[in-house]
Amino acid sequence: MSVYLHDIPLNQAQAKFQEALQDADLWRVLSVEEIPLDENALGRVTAEPIWAQISSPHYHASAMDGFAVRAEDTVGAQPSTPIHLRILNSQFPIPNSLIAQYVDTGDPLPDWANAVIPIENVESLDENNQITNAIRKPSSIRIRASVTPWIHVRPLGEDIVATQLVLPAGHILRPVDLGAIAASGHQSIKVSRKPKVAILPTGSELVPIGSKLKSGDILEYNSLVLASQIKQMGGEATRYPIIKDDFDLICEKVLEASQTHDLILLNAGSSAGAEDFSAKVVEKLGQVLVHGVAVRPGHPVILGMVKKGIGNRNSETTPISQFPIPIIGVPGYPVSASLTVDIFVEPILAKWLGRKQNELQTEEAILTRKIVSPAGDDDFVRVAVGKVGDKLLAAPLSRGAGVITSLVQADGLALIPSGTQGIDAGEKIQVKLYRTKSEIEKTILAIGSHDLTLDLMAQFLAEKNRRLASANVGSQGGLVALRRGEAHFAGSHLLDPQTGEFNISYIRQYMPNIKVKVVALVGREQGLIVKKGNPKGIKSLGDLATRSQERSVQFVNRQRGSGTRTLLDYYLNQLNIPHEYIAGYHQDEYTHLGVATAVASGRADCGLGIAAAAQALDLDFIPLFQERYDLVIPKQFIEFLSPLFDLLVDSRFQEAVSQLKGYDVSVMGTIILEDE
Repeated sequence: MSVYLHDIPLNQAQAKFQEALQDADLWRVLSVEEIPLDENALGRVTAEPIWAQISSPHYHASAMDGFAVRAEDTVGAQPSTPIHLRILNSQFPIPNSLIAQYVDTGDPLPDWANAVIPIENVESLDENNQITNAIRKPSSIRIRASVTPWIHVRPLGEDIVATQLVLPAGHILRPVDLGAIAASGHQSIKVSRKPKVAILPTGSELVPIGSKLKSGDILEYNSLVLASQIKQMGGEATRYPIIKDDFDLICEKVLEASQTHDLILLNAGSSAGAEDFSAKVVEKLGQVLVHGVAVRPGHPVILGMVKKGIGNRNSETTPISQFPIPIIGVPGYPVSASLTVDIFVEPILAKWLGRKQNELQTEEAILTRKIVSPAGDDDFVRVAVGKVGDKLLAAPLSRGAGVITSLVQADGLALIPSGTQGIDAGEKIQVKLYRTKSEIEKTILAIGSHDLTLDLMAQFLAEKNRRLASANVGSQGGLVALRRGEAHFAGSHLLDPQTGEFNISYIRQYMPNIKVKVVALVGREQGLIVKKGNPKGIKSLGDLATRSQERSVQFVNRQRGSGTRTLLDYYLNQLNIPHEYIAGYHQDEYTHLGVATAVASGRADCGLGIAAAAQALDLDFIPLFQERYDLVIPKQFIEFLSPLFDLLVDSRFQEAVSQLKGYDVSVMGTIILEDE
């Protein structure tokens, strides 16, 4: 019976998988092993409580370099009436004598003593009662203050008392925990065995990291990401070599992995294409429990059980207890794959290790842009997070399941629950933070026009203990975000066709009554990005226009509200070229690199963008216009952005920007406008 793409709710899929693991007696700590107490125990999980075998310290110990004394002998000592104490030269004191004995930090306290006077608080005397430099071997000492019993002494059991609980079971061992275990008298510890996870990447299109790529090749790095996640969760991962799309070969490798592993991750091939074999493999070797979960990204997940080392074609009638190895068909797209491991593997490994599930800190944030979501799915959205004023803001990042950089750039993950078709900008949303609140509070949130210098800026700001998180929504979108209080600054290069000035009129239009400081970042060269060698022979905007049905030049544009699109519209109007004559005018990209990528991949013949983007992808560039790219900053954030202002006069940063093609740094830091 096929169970493909029923897209059952996430909680039902998790419950069904857990039930199968329970039936197979696998919903428990897998096994226990005893390991030496050394640095390799770091990160392991205690399998049983650890009780102290000895006290620490196991004697009364001096806490200072100084002199052991009886506190009662010091009573009455004052600056004007000091007391002399004779240095004891034998183990046994003379009754009723005022004595002291030198001790180093950690030395046992003499049986007769109950306090220590630090060496800096005594006057060391020779046999003639004269101050001596032999401070550790005087004949006597003079003190000018009394001490209380047990001062500067670490009494027996101050840290640990024999038989007390040092650490509970299920505790992830930290460096300080190893010290406490050693101090309590242990030389070895019992920990949960690391679960062994096999990762099998499948796909004839996959090639190893480092391969020379040709069209159609896909670098196989999912297994690297998944293995690292498994290691971080406390497991032990085995990355298998790439397996071509061959049903029998995949079956063979799954059976091989089942012999020595506790869990199998079969990566890619979980959908319903002609070469998507994962579900059929699981069905042949065991039982498919779920194929299709109502989550985005990652809905074609497969959850199943396979028999250890032996396939069974009559899986529908075989008890689940006969299939002792869980297997997960992990989608091939990188974001889907990573989130699948977080959602389905983490709870299993937590149970097998006997620890609590990892839980990210959750905070309520305000959404900066509307999100549309499938009503029937739990939708996991990557977001950049920053604190602007007293508001915590979440800016949605790219939603593509193949965009692994969206996970790199993400500060958190927001869940839009099933039954919700989306969330409007300005509404509150729960975000699980990937970063600490301290990091978030040091994050500079930039929303606006894209520019390659922002990537350089992020690197230099990191040296100044600031993070730069940016969302590319275009110049107009950035000004609107500033008006809403959703960003610290916006990059903008909006040309006013009436005045020929950049940004000022738009700032007054979109940000009335908000005091700002506008600082020039760079001068930029805008032009046409074309393929290497310019095969279409394009020289100007006029070459893009055609009045016939055969439009020989395919253009790629920037999104509405971007400064580049505003610039294009201005010059098209100057040339009396209707945008209807531009093939691809409504084909949008959100960044200059996006435009360059469209040209490099053949989706377009040319696009308007900056020279540095053409240089980055080894494309040709036809310069057309000069423009100024400004930073628009509400004055309330001037102090917070002081590291950014320092950067604008940093010669190293200016030199780094100048190495990018088409940039003029002579204007960097120039104040264009500053409201009083």
